[in-house]
Amino acid sequence: MSRSDDVLKVHRLAHTGGSAALLEWLAARLGGWTGVVRAGDPGARQADREQAGEAPEAAVRGAAEMSARGVRSAVLHGDASATLLFALDTGRALAAVLPLPHPPDAPVLLADAAVPLALVLRAEEAERREERAEIAEARAREAVLHLLMNGRLSTAHQIAEALRPPLPDPMRMYVAECRTGRRAEVARLCQELTGGRAWVVRCPVYVRHLIILVPADATAVFADHDPLAGALTAIAPDCAVGVSGELALGQAPTAYTQAFHALAVARGRGERHARFGPGPELALAAHEAGADWAGALLAPLHSYEPRRPQDPGGQELRATAHAWLNFGPHATRLLKVHRNTLTARVRLVETLLGLDLGRLGDQAALSLALRLTPGAGRGSGTAAPATAPELDTVLRDPRLTEWARAHLSRLTDPDAPAGARTTVRTWLEHDARLAPAAAALGVSVPGARKRLARIEALLERSLLQSPSVRYDLWLAHRAEELAG
Repeated sequence: MSRSDDVLKVHRLAHTGGSAALLEWLAARLGGWTGVVRAGDPGARQADREQAGEAPEAAVRGAAEMSARGVRSAVLHGDASATLLFALDTGRALAAVLPLPHPPDAPVLLADAAVPLALVLRAEEAERREERAEIAEARAREAVLHLLMNGRLSTAHQIAEALRPPLPDPMRMYVAECRTGRRAEVARLCQELTGGRAWVVRCPVYVRHLIILVPADATAVFADHDPLAGALTAIAPDCAVGVSGELALGQAPTAYTQAFHALAVARGRGERHARFGPGPELALAAHEAGADWAGALLAPLHSYEPRRPQDPGGQELRATAHAWLNFGPHATRLLKVHRNTLTARVRLVETLLGLDLGRLGDQAALSLALRLTPGAGRGSGTAAPATAPELDTVLRDPRLTEWARAHLSRLTDPDAPAGARTTVRTWLEHDARLAPAAAALGVSVPGARKRLARIEALLERSLLQSPSVRYDLWLAHRAEELAG
């Protein structure tokens, strides 16, 4: 093989296969070991070790001596081998340990390979740095989302300022569901369609979801019949998009729940997008009657002090409870904890509050209490009121009765599927578990799931996938029972 053929092969491999393919070919071509060695660092960096494998001692020693002497190339002869070294950059060298006698063209071939190898190594390092930067930004955006969901607006703003654009307030929240491979494209489209004003974060819980915060006035750039959600689904027809109402940034948890419920409706529509259907809000109806009850229920959690500094405090347990109620076992992805850690924290919350969180009723009570005391317990304990009411007393309030009847009215509308009220009541009585509810209804599990999916479209709320409206439905049924 001529030198020109070798040079052509070296450049082709560097371009198509990278440094690993080039080093592998050099080793086969010369009949020995070739790799990249960092002078003066016997351990080398991880990236260099991946390129070179286990570097022979002669290569490491030769690179160190070459660096100490300040030369660009060197040859070290041993009893049965020769080590050829050519400087690359930043203290690295291309080294070849070849049995004697080595091919006569080895020095020329290695010299020809040194320049393209140095260039491709730089390109690969730049790519790795870019990947690390993308991962860091994605995690920082997740952190901002987590702060927003827990009412830490000031800290969220501080981090978001470094990421750009600034967090919008007021805003609409969009939840876009698409193939995982298309999330980057959909995120780019959001930025284009909003003039770079959209604040986009990949959902840490559902791998197919993007969460998008858009300034409330950004959708004004579109025609009335084609807001951002419509534009997204027109460009990416395999996506579905749910949109919240216009809310303040401090209401991010509510906005997310609204957008998630709207997404459940969008999946069944031809246009593949939906805005949240406004309805009676439980937190507003229960705020006056339930504030004392919620404070009393959560007081042990808010005043909890862990025994060890590394254990979660009351605020962290509150965030854990909120995430678990919304996402169940998937909360591990949001909280970045092991499933055993999540289970242990939920059990501690149960113990502190005296609840059985295996029961839907206790889950609904905790969900309502958390919504009625947003961000409470941060920094100082909250004393329980001396005469706090029971949950049933709260649910007997006429405002809650009115809310419950309005909330459940769609289940008995003329357009409602036959037996919708019975299906929902049976599902709730079995703690929102499909298998026992299906058995009680006398249908298969897929049949029960289809019934609930039809009711999702009727209520314009998510039932089967969390965050679910099941807590509000349980509270509404209980309030109606007490009123009856």
